[in-house]
Amino acid sequence: MRTKTIVITGASDGIGAAAARRLARRGHRLIVVGRSAEKTDAVARQTGAEPLVADFASLDDVRGLADELLRICPVIDVLANNAGLLGPKARVVTADGHELTDQVNYLAPYLLDQLLLDRLLTSHATVIATSSLAHWGGRIDLADLDHERSYQGFGAYADSKLVLLLHTRELERRFGHRGLTSVAFHPGVVSSNFSAGSGTFVERFYHSSARALLPTTPDRGADTLCFLAEAEPGIDFPPGGYVVRRKPAAVRACVRDPYLAEALWDRTERMLAVG
Repeated sequence: MRTKTIVITGASDGIGAAAARRLARRGHRLIVVGRSAEKTDAVARQTGAEPLVADFASLDDVRGLADELLRICPVIDVLANNAGLLGPKARVVTADGHELTDQVNYLAPYLLDQLLLDRLLTSHATVIATSSLAHWGGRIDLADLDHERSYQGFGAYADSKLVLLLHTRELERRFGHRGLTSVAFHPGVVSSNFSAGSGTFVERFYHSSARALLPTTPDRGADTLCFLAEAEPGIDFPPGGYVVRRKPAAVRACVRDPYLAEALWDRTERMLAVG
């Protein structure tokens, strides 16, 4: 097995930390990225990884993260865009002017992909997005990606996971022929600190006695992420595809719409002033 340089965002807790521990045992070079310096350093000490701190609620943090990754990683074999959150009950706007859930779950990973693109292409990297079965409940309004007209915490989360799937397919369409591979996966309903601070019914469920009913531990949730990080594109998984429990899975019909995916890409470029 070839050892790889693997970058995992959202690695200070949950499935990101669990994936880092497992992949470290396999001998890979790991860069773990988290919002909390203390928690990210703790994971780094456990795994021998290199810690970097970035809060995806700040696009300047994302730009700084990209600069640092380009400085320390001549090759990036795998970029796991795993950072994410379930937004609070009331709509929050970041200092960058975007709705918090949309920015952390979608805009920031999109920007990171763009800033690292040349390095990802020369590395023939695999870009992995942590999506969710919740995408089945999402909607795409290209004129309202930041939920200015309508906001509901879990709805914004479902929307973000849906647009991530379209981004994954469009990333593959645009750059697959140049050696980059993209794939998205659902980790399962994971018992973790994921929803902390959201103030929603999901947080109340996760932090009640009912949490014991959740079917997936962080370690089990990390299984597909680890599988994809080590897998052979086109052999072990379909490039541009969506994977659940290591197997290709069904998606909403709109995810397969190339015109919608391209329009989403163009709209996102304008929102971020990139491209």
